[in-house]
Amino acid sequence: MVPAYIGLGSNLEAPLDQVKRAFDELGTLPHTRLIARSALYQSRAIGPEQPDYINAVARIETGLTPLDLLDALQALEHAHRRVRLQHWGPRTLDLDLLLYGDETIQHPRLSVPHPYLTRRAFVLYPLADIDPNLQLPDGQSLQALLHLCPFEGLVRLSGSH
Repeated sequence: MVPAYIGLGSNLEAPLDQVKRAFDELGTLPHTRLIARSALYQSRAIGPEQPDYINAVARIETGLTPLDLLDALQALEHAHRRVRLQHWGPRTLDLDLLLYGDETIQHPRLSVPHPYLTRRAFVLYPLADIDPNLQLPDGQSLQALLHLCPFEGLVRLSGSH
């Protein structure tokens, strides 16, 4: 089993409910256990004008390969009626594979660590809820990244579930 971190986000069709349901659904993926959930956060959207997002991070342990996990995450997005019409556009559910063990993956369909992980408060602060001492595969510490990425624009909505 490999530890992995999944970023969750939604800004359409009852976003709080979308993210809470997705947390539960992550634990039902084949060969996968949900280990931890971050608090829920509200953040301003990146990209075109749209509603604010609800964001969170989940830690799972999985026996799935990275690409099989990506396929399973995209199937969950599809079950939530995710439509990909616009880059950084609004969505019912967005699931990003942030980290997969200590692996660095460059594949046409998948980059791990997630390419924007180090610059997004709505990812870094939920990660810190789960593992404040986390280190990325390249040795960067989460604490050092938090110092470079202000909390501004985030609203912590709740503790872990």
